[in-house]
Formats: sequence, structure tokens, C-alpha cells
Amino acid sequence: MLAITGGKVITMTGQIYEPGMVLIEQGKIVSVGPLNGVPAGVEVDDATGCVVMPGFIDAHCHVGVAEEIYREEGDDTNEYTDPVTPHLRAIDAVYPADLGFEDARAGGVTTVATGPGSANIIGGEMVALKTAGEVVDRMVLRAPVGLKAALGENPKRTYGREKKMPATRMASAALLREALAKAQDYQRKLEAAAAGQGERPDRDLKMESLVRVLRREIPLRVHAHRADDIMTALRIAREFNLLLVVEHCTEGYLVSQELAAHGVMAVVGPMITNRAKVELKGISLQTPRALAEAGVTFAIMTDHPVVPIQYLALSAALAVRGGLPEERALRAITLDAARILGLENRLGSLEPGKDADIVMLNGHPFDPRTRVVKTYIDGRLVYRA
Repeated sequence: MLAITGGKVITMTGQIYEPGMVLIEQGKIVSVGPLNGVPAGVEVDDATGCVVMPGFIDAHCHVGVAEEIYREEGDDTNEYTDPVTPHLRAIDAVYPADLGFEDARAGGVTTVATGPGSANIIGGEMVALKTAGEVVDRMVLRAPVGLKAALGENPKRTYGREKKMPATRMASAALLREALAKAQDYQRKLEAAAAGQGERPDRDLKMESLVRVLRREIPLRVHAHRADDIMTALRIAREFNLLLVVEHCTEGYLVSQELAAHGVMAVVGPMITNRAKVELKGISLQTPRALAEAGVTFAIMTDHPVVPIQYLALSAALAVRGGLPEERALRAITLDAARILGLENRLGSLEPGKDADIVMLNGHPFDPRTRVVKTYIDGRLVYRA
């Protein structure tokens, strides 16, 4: 058993203990509270003068899939040969020795959702991982954690320049609808066969992935920057009764009430970027504030390697500069990020029974002078400054 004692413990449940104690056993949090003595025989990690809080969660990145240093040798982000590839699985592309995982741990990031890029209309299945491990299968928290799709400039640029579909936003939406409609037919055949009313169709991995989305087992996670693309994603999600997460959501401030009205969640960012393409014209640090005021649940991303993953907390700090309350910004990289990944029962706050994923810092996480002192994953020390 391990006791982290003496620090300012920010639980993300509304309770702050200073000085506090987090008691850990077998990778789980046993108790959290004020420091009123340490049980006998317990190993102690003295966090006096430090902030202790849940490990950070990057709900959208490409760590392990787009490897540090390498170009095409280690870049498995986009399958440029087909615009509709729902059967691709990020877990098959993750390299656990990618230096990005080391950077994540050094930045206090203990969980990531990583996956395909946005060249394809449907890019494949994302995966949620812990950031420490030698075998990817043992790092997995949830696979799949969503099906990545994309609207806007990237797919039409990728395929339009090759005189292939999609070359327009209309074609992008049509391809997405077409794939979902085919999956509905496949689902009906599966259900009919299960009821003894026909033969089971031949196995189709593309359709299997899409059926998971139709059954609302996982969300459709749609890359969309501009407000019109966000609304196209919402329109299609409503047509097919899907769970929708908008990725990037750059102009979400223009349609925040629409997102809130339909219970759509978002992962915002990257926050540290320029207007690298036309659809980023409306980028604003105030997007998170607008979403919060409308009642939208959202997380903040790095989109690593676009922004190095160790700057996740700094990205959230920039949202505070844009008017987002500090506590809400912390939630965007802890508890709300966990909710979007469907992992709030295990991650995102310091509570008994949850995974002992903990970051210890020598100051407030939003202070640029602050450094991560230690990072724990499942109660195991995985980084020490």
C-alpha cells in the first residue's frame, strides 16, 4: 500500500484537501481525504509543497500512430487508398515505444485516445490507452472508443486532387450516408438471421464497425472545424440516431446552442496553432467558453503531434485565457475527457475504486513555470523528474 501525503489534493469532485492524502493499493485508489495520520506499515511518498491530482487525459491525439522522428516509416495515420475504411483499427498501428508516450508521461498525461487521421471520410476505429506499457494490448482501456470520420477540407483535398470522390462537401456527406445506409441493411440481415428469418450474411468487417455505431455502442467522432461541417455531422447523426462527438469543433461557438440541444459532445483544439488552412479562419481561444456557457460537455486535445502531447495542460490554460473558468478547464483534461471516452467510472477524478493514475506537480498545472514531479499509472511510478 502506498500513501501520497502532504500535498494539495485536487480531486476533481469538488473537494480539495490541503494537506491531503491519497491511499493506493493494487493499482486502485482506496481513500482520499485530509491528512490525519498515515496507517502503519504503508509506503509514503511525501508530496508536501506539490499539487496532487488525477492524471491528464488527451481525448484526441495520434501518439503511437504518428511516431516521433520518423516520416513514412512510422506514420500510419492515414490510409490514402480508400476514403471509406471503418474497419481499420488504431490498435494495429500503435507503437508502444514511440517517444510520444515518454513525453506524455513527463507531461502528466496518463491516458490518451489515439487513432486515424482525417484524410478519409471514415478513417477507422480509435482506441483509449494508458501511456505506459511495452505491449499495446496491455495498455488498452477501451477498444474501440469511437469511429473516426472527417468532413471539411481534408478528405476533399486528399481525393479531389486525384479526381476521385469526394471532391466536394456534398460528396463527403453522401459517402458517409451511403456507408451508414449499407450498414443498416447489414444490421437488418444480422437481426433477421438471429430471429431465424434468413441466412446470416457473409462477415463484413467494414459493416461490423459501422453497426457498432448504429447500435450506439460507440460514438461517431467526426473531424469538423467549420460551423457548416459541424452541422452536417449533426444532421447525419440525427438521421441515423447516432452518438456524436465533434472533433476540433473550431467554430463550435457559432452553433453551440445546437450542439447542446442535441446532447453532442466535443473535443476542442488544438489550442496552440495558427490558421494553417481555410477552415481554421475562425479559430478562437473563446470556443471552450462558448461551449461551456451553452452546456456542452467537452474536452481539450493536443492533436499530437500537431501540438506536443506534454503541452496538454498548457493548452487548457489557454482556454482560461479565452474566458473559460479554471475548474472547467481542469475538467476538460480530466473528468470531462473521461466522460467523452466512456471511462468516467475508472478515470478523471481521485475517488475510491478508481484507477490510481495520478500526477504530482510543483505548482498549479496552468502556470507555465510548473513542472511535473512524478506520474503514477495504476499506482506505479512511471515518471520522476
